Amino acid sequence: MATADPAGAEPRWAEWRRPGPTPAQQRRDVLLALGVMAGALATTVLVNSMGAWVHGRAPSLGEQLFWSIAVTAPLAVRRRFPLAVLLVVGVLFIAAQARQTGDNFVPSVALFVAICTSGAWERNRVVARWSRIGVIAVMFAWLGFGLVRFLIGPPQDYGDVAGPLDPVLASVLYGLGFNVLFFLSAYVVGDTAWVSARRQVELEHRAEQLRRSQERNTRGAIVAERMRIARDLHDVVAHHVSVMGIQAGAARRVLDTDRELARSALLMVERTARDSVGELRGLLGVLRADPVAEDAPDGELAALERLPELVATARSAGLEVAHSTHGEPRPVPDGVALSAYRVVQEALTNVVKHAGARQVDVRVRYLDRALEVEIADDGRGPVPASVPAPGEEGGEEHGRTGGFGLLGMGERVAVHGGRLEAGPRKGKGYLVRATLPTTTTEEG
Repeated sequence: MATADPAGAEPRWAEWRRPGPTPAQQRRDVLLALGVMAGALATTVLVNSMGAWVHGRAPSLGEQLFWSIAVTAPLAVRRRFPLAVLLVVGVLFIAAQARQTGDNFVPSVALFVAICTSGAWERNRVVARWSRIGVIAVMFAWLGFGLVRFLIGPPQDYGDVAGPLDPVLASVLYGLGFNVLFFLSAYVVGDTAWVSARRQVELEHRAEQLRRSQERNTRGAIVAERMRIARDLHDVVAHHVSVMGIQAGAARRVLDTDRELARSALLMVERTARDSVGELRGLLGVLRADPVAEDAPDGELAALERLPELVATARSAGLEVAHSTHGEPRPVPDGVALSAYRVVQEALTNVVKHAGARQVDVRVRYLDRALEVEIADDGRGPVPASVPAPGEEGGEEHGRTGGFGLLGMGERVAVHGGRLEAGPRKGKGYLVRATLPTTTTEEG
């Protein structure tokens, strides 16, 4: 494991500590030890059968077999106790050579594995470094002791030599070169294994971070989509239901005195209900559509063109609505057009439900770098949050004092980096103005 920084954002990989071996790895260590041990025993028997002893003489075969087992047996726990195995194998290796056992090859393999394991598995990296350096230094000291005995011993008969160097010098250089390569390889292989294991853990950590980031992004996208759907449902349902409620109330009041007016009001209720159902079906179609499709539904593309219908619906509720367009009309992004339409829709819904207004002015302005919609009425202004609107329970959705309607308008405008102004007008009435930038599309 790695130590996390104070902020908990990213582990400090330089302080990573390798976890202990798994049960499967421990079983493989036992099998490795048994395999090396079997090789050591077989090699000892063969060397003694040939009489090809490394030192020219050797103790009894039984003692040599004992040293073969002793040097290789610690490898069974090499990953559980890497430092202890390195020290034990190093000591037994020198002891076996001091006894002049017949085989030196398999004990050298055991020592190589012990050095590599200490570099790859010792959790304390300082101990791992200096313990290996210490063992290697002792091994070279032992090698030097052997070379001194070789040099001061009786002269060797080299027979016919063909090389340009002195035979003794060549023997010394050969021994030094071989051992330098041997121990350097063991040291580097151990460090490489440790670095590889750390990088593997780091990759897994980053993959897990990426997975969690993707999950957070997915949850954020789901929440954003739910908010968008909630805004659309609120706009559609609140507007149409408000109009239907007013028309139904008007029909009820004149049902006995003016049947034709009542009939007209009920027809408006019927038409508004059909419009509401149509828009709800459109929303459901969006939910069922391919989320990565780039084509916008027809309702979004024609959003600004549908403003006259929205104004006509508000007029049917008894309002005097003036609708005007200023500036040269031009194509705007579909999302901007839909957001502008929804802002006008919600503002008119609030006027119908809460304002007690008689006149409303709806203006659409095509500015150089933005689309602006403005809805101004001559009503009584905002309803205090603590006072429910007439006909409502609690008044928490009136939208004129920070309810869901005004909140939804603000969210729609903020998505496009726009600005929403909403508040009482000087004198009397209420004003909603939304400015939606169109620069990106025009310049792109």
